[in-house]
Amino acid sequence: MARKYFGTDGIRGRVGEFPITPDFVLKLGWAVGRVFAREGHSKVLIGKDTRISGYMFESALEAGLTAAGVDVLLLGPMPTPAIAYLTRTFRADAGIVISASHNPYEDNGIKFFSSEGTKLPDAVEERIEAQLDLAMTTVSSAELGKVRRINDAAGRYIEFCKASGGHHLSLEGLNLVVDCANGAAYHVAPKVFAELGAKVTEIGTTPDGMNINLNCGATAPEALRARVLEVGADLGIALDGDGDRLILVDHTGEAVDGDEILLIIAKALHNSGELEGGVVGTLMTNLGMELALKSFDIPFVRAKVGDRYVMEQLHLNDWVLGGEGSGHIVVRDLLPTGDGIIAAVQVLKAIVESGSTLHDLKKGMTKLPQQMINVRLEKRVSIEGVESIEQAVAEAEQILGSDGRILLRPSGTEPVVRVMVEGVDEQLVGEVCQQVADKVEKALKPLVS
Repeated sequence: MARKYFGTDGIRGRVGEFPITPDFVLKLGWAVGRVFAREGHSKVLIGKDTRISGYMFESALEAGLTAAGVDVLLLGPMPTPAIAYLTRTFRADAGIVISASHNPYEDNGIKFFSSEGTKLPDAVEERIEAQLDLAMTTVSSAELGKVRRINDAAGRYIEFCKASGGHHLSLEGLNLVVDCANGAAYHVAPKVFAELGAKVTEIGTTPDGMNINLNCGATAPEALRARVLEVGADLGIALDGDGDRLILVDHTGEAVDGDEILLIIAKALHNSGELEGGVVGTLMTNLGMELALKSFDIPFVRAKVGDRYVMEQLHLNDWVLGGEGSGHIVVRDLLPTGDGIIAAVQVLKAIVESGSTLHDLKKGMTKLPQQMINVRLEKRVSIEGVESIEQAVAEAEQILGSDGRILLRPSGTEPVVRVMVEGVDEQLVGEVCQQVADKVEKALKPLVS
């Protein structure tokens, strides 16, 4: 069944434009409540990032859920993976996150977790969409849901993150800079690393509702790099607005992306005999990581882009480790979703146990030149069957030969077509990527105007 509202990661868009409007989100809360309602009161958690629109959508969801007879637990600003964890620990029927992740503050979105802390199955999302087509009703006053605020949510999650590195992990002697992107982890991440013993310099921890992801965080690590060099830190940690992405900066100022982070964790687990099975990457994962894993005889498979698809492959193979170059890292035996703080703890554990620097640990991978251009459109449009695009891809593949690859992927969360080219010749990769991007834009612009 084709879904009208749900993308690869919930429902997302510009605030005030359908469906990211208060009236739609009110009915969405009601529809979710109808799907999860059961005999006796069901229980749903709501968390959010620091966007100014979060207050509005929190109230709308709360009203819709209680009108359907569902109890609501409000967590306030919390990282997305924290909601997944707390949904499990509170034995809730579902968890809801109000966030547009790495997008600017003008956007927002609603995404969901099951009672197990996983993304909702497609079948459940389809049931929610079916409810949205019905007229909204309200249960009797005696059956209305109740609302309670959880005041110790941050403390619970901080302890979980600290424990993820093992009870004996100490970061004494490490000097860290932590950039929270003025987002949901601003009151959580610095405490995790400080309580583990590190000296922590905070940046991106003064959210005002509109500065989330603004020139900071995992999508803009320049400020982190500058501060790491300024204070002489051992490394820098950059999260995105909802705390599920991680990008690192080593002591020389070099960025360490999700592919390199994934390899560091994989090698550490492999060396300690704790790596169960292999590693899941995505279609975007740099070929250099695949070759590095092969040298350690660690199996590797590619999933479609998106942490829900990484999780699907982990589940199918019964493996524990997967991730994306963007910094979504899943350590499935700890939490079944990407978690920037937990991934950082695993890297720090590898640094402590090996006695190496982050700069040295990332040397195990030779990245092939990779270029990506985002072709931004007025609205989403399919690229399937567009002859000029298919021809452009075929010509690019011929130019690149067997030493390169090209991937076109429409974003699941915004009106963008991503053009990625990878190969051994950096100049050729850049030229081919630009040529294909220009042809994609020329082919699609008339379709959306």
